[in-house]
Amino acid sequence: MQAVSDTVNIVEVGPGNGLKSEPNTLAINDKITLIEKLLDAGLDLIEVGNFTSPEKIPQPADTDNLFTKLSKKRAFAYSATVTNEQDMQRALLADVKTISVFSAASDTFTQKHIGCSIDESLEQLKLVFEAARENDIDVRGYLSCVFGCPYEGQVKMADTIRVAEKLFNAGCYEISLIDTVGVGTPDQAQTLILHAGGVVPIDKIAVQFHDTRGQALANILASLEMGISTIDASIAGLGGQSDPENASGNIATEDVVYMLHGLGIESGVDLEKIIDVGRWVSEKLKRENKSRVGLVGVPDWILDR
Repeated sequence: MQAVSDTVNIVEVGPGNGLKSEPNTLAINDKITLIEKLLDAGLDLIEVGNFTSPEKIPQPADTDNLFTKLSKKRAFAYSATVTNEQDMQRALLADVKTISVFSAASDTFTQKHIGCSIDESLEQLKLVFEAARENDIDVRGYLSCVFGCPYEGQVKMADTIRVAEKLFNAGCYEISLIDTVGVGTPDQAQTLILHAGGVVPIDKIAVQFHDTRGQALANILASLEMGISTIDASIAGLGGQSDPENASGNIATEDVVYMLHGLGIESGVDLEKIIDVGRWVSEKLKRENKSRVGLVGVPDWILDR
């Protein structure tokens, strides 16, 4: 294996992106407990909600209320998604320190999810970036459909690179490349990162691989070999089921931590604790735990390594 970083940062997207795709809801006090458990397990940045209009995305409608109840001592550990100026005003009122903005490499995907084209979404975000600069808010960029779209099929790499460059130049401190439909393979992942690295510094690129076709961990490993050191993951594999129906979605945080542990790469996340969190939230939601590690556990001799 090629040399990789000694440390890898995991961004937890379960409470935000993950829960919004789940059929069952989590009460706000349980969401707070989930977030606190994730912090206790060692995660430093957690997507906790979404300020997008509840008419478009009903699940995270309590995001404003959630921020008022979360501990202010860890304010910089929470992020939430914003898509336009109206969302941003809600984020400002909630005193959010980090936001995520959304775009995609597919026009149809952005139309379906936020009601506008790629270029229109980027135009809407100009006021968001302006407000973020004025209020010292960090902005992270999500770029969906980097390999394929559930509506358009194959996506041209040039489209992915174009949007990544625009998001970075607009002010995102990091761009997360998302394989929304889980079609990518390790070779494709490395090729995309090679080209994306021409417009966004490698240390400013993160990856988020959905495990729809069982390629997520392989793609993450291939990305690490390209110098990527930030991985998005979702506790117990919450959410992310974009295509096909009922397929696996987001890669489980527990499975990523287990792989990194085996590689001797430090993530700062306690493996035993994160497994317990995944089991807890799966029970609360009355859904199957999508983490392979969470289902079978880890022998003591692995943990002691």
